[in-house]
Amino acid sequence: MEKRRQVKLEDVAALAGVSKTTVSRVLNNRGYLSETTKQRVHEAMEQLHYRPNAIARQLFTQKTNLVGLVFPTVNDPFFGQLEAGLDECLYENGYRTLMGNSQNNPQKEEQYLQLLLNHQIDGLIVGAHNQAMPDYLQTNLPIVSIERAVAPQIPVVASDNYRGGQLATQRLLDAGCQHIIHTNYPKDVMTTNQDRRKAYEDLMSQAGYPAITYEVNYDTPMEEKKAIFARLFDEHPEVDGIFADNDTNAGLIIQVAKARGRRVPEDLKVVGFDGADGTRILFPELTTVQQSIDQMAAVAVNLLEQQIAGQTNVESVTLPVTLLEGTTG
Repeated sequence: MEKRRQVKLEDVAALAGVSKTTVSRVLNNRGYLSETTKQRVHEAMEQLHYRPNAIARQLFTQKTNLVGLVFPTVNDPFFGQLEAGLDECLYENGYRTLMGNSQNNPQKEEQYLQLLLNHQIDGLIVGAHNQAMPDYLQTNLPIVSIERAVAPQIPVVASDNYRGGQLATQRLLDAGCQHIIHTNYPKDVMTTNQDRRKAYEDLMSQAGYPAITYEVNYDTPMEEKKAIFARLFDEHPEVDGIFADNDTNAGLIIQVAKARGRRVPEDLKVVGFDGADGTRILFPELTTVQQSIDQMAAVAVNLLEQQIAGQTNVESVTLPVTLLEGTTG
């Protein structure tokens, strides 16, 4: 059987009646071309079943149309919805995604950053909580951070976490709680979660009550988290309200409380933070502060595209939050 000859750029040019340069410009959307010319080229490509050489096109455009995503995990309602939203937005804008769930492993995050530095991806959207990544300070390449301060020149997309902390704490105060405890990351973890803690501390001080925060790392194993929450109840049997820094922790706290004979909300009121779609379906009774997760994804992609297009000094964006009323708070 005779081997089928590979269709080349000059074959498309000959059939369309244009030059190879014109075909290349159509493929890479460079320069002004009439709609008639574009149509002739595309019709010739379709007729010949021509498939552009992706590597050659990358060399011409200096773009890979690949964007790296680095987040702690997809095994979480908030991060799962966020990564799905980012992937959809990037696809709609002509990009494919390279996902890396770092489990807060700095080596994984460093590897993705090196891909960007080596021009193997066009940009990076990060949300892992690794500390002290010096390469972020030394690059002006397209990077957007979500809910994490990375470097002064890298824009951050975040919810209004201080306002969210106010809404959650005030909800518990309005419900008559006087012994409110908060859970959050350790203070040395540089995320916008710390704004939730600051709001809690400010409102508790204004109300004349002590502010007590139990520190829980995001990647702490589930059983260890439960042990921390059990200790919380042992050390503070008077607790009547808890502002959890995320909905997963809120759910675990309620599990531990019920196992110890505490009734929610009669004996203990709990307010979470995130309000992801999956959580709302599985745990609709949870009172929580809802972040605009899908909007967060769309804004992050928009900021990344601005940088890819060559814009500098792209500004950070803060998005509003809403208190969702449930029965637990």
